[in-house]
Amino acid sequence: MTHDLKFGWLSPVIGNAGSDHQAIVLYQQEHILPTALPFFDSLWVADHFYGFDARTDPFLEAWTTLTWLGAKFPNVTLCHHVLGHGYRPPALTAKMAATLQTLTGGRFVLGIGAGWRVDEYAAYGYDFPKPSVRFAQLEELIQICRVMWTEDHPSFEGVHYSITDASAPPLPEPEPRICIGAFGPKVGLPLVGRQADQWNCFFLGDDDWRMRLGIVRESAEKAGRDPLSIEVGTTIERPLPTTDAESEALLEHLAHLRELEITHFTMDFGHPLTPEHVLRFAEQVIDVMRAS
Repeated sequence: MTHDLKFGWLSPVIGNAGSDHQAIVLYQQEHILPTALPFFDSLWVADHFYGFDARTDPFLEAWTTLTWLGAKFPNVTLCHHVLGHGYRPPALTAKMAATLQTLTGGRFVLGIGAGWRVDEYAAYGYDFPKPSVRFAQLEELIQICRVMWTEDHPSFEGVHYSITDASAPPLPEPEPRICIGAFGPKVGLPLVGRQADQWNCFFLGDDDWRMRLGIVRESAEKAGRDPLSIEVGTTIERPLPTTDAESEALLEHLAHLRELEITHFTMDFGHPLTPEHVLRFAEQVIDVMRAS
């Protein structure tokens, strides 16, 4: 199975000193995204509750923001980068996902992970167990989502979670695809192989990537799945190219990652103030890669 080359745009929902402490997505939806998104396949936002430089820095809630963006921009796939599953009960996550899939005409991908920001969990009064437990909980959440998306009277009994006749009409059509954000070779990546339709992971080098992708595919095969059915993606954090030389360097980097079987590039360009260089990226990078 082969996957088409795709580009995602990550719009920061955080605000900091560089954005005059206003959430960057508010600027982007007015000044940047109308120009950018016709060239992109997907739109992503992160899931946290407050800033990183200071707790008073704004950080818009992820579900609300993505729903708002989905209404404004009707031609892109929508995904979180990624939800911390412990922030919301599993059945509620399943219901919210089914609703957003319906409202967007099938454009929602459930991007989710095991969570990592322990101070945030503590501040909001959420449990934060050890990684093996969080990933076991995540797997049960995914199982709950899939029964709630496909059955009129879904029930599930797991070690960590259970539901009883947790109906979630209308059932989404099609079922949302599930993108798991995971990095760890012992627990997270095997879960990706068993359960994910799509995988997003940061890139740390060729050999490291081959090792992690190998774990995902071996786990998929052991689970009786087609290892090549899992769409493979990574997130790139860097400014937009502003010169021909910068475009060429970025093109070479992405083309190399494509050779490592990465097909979905989620681009985090920070806070560009003008769409001028978006057009450069589209012409000198996206168009060239699609043509090749």
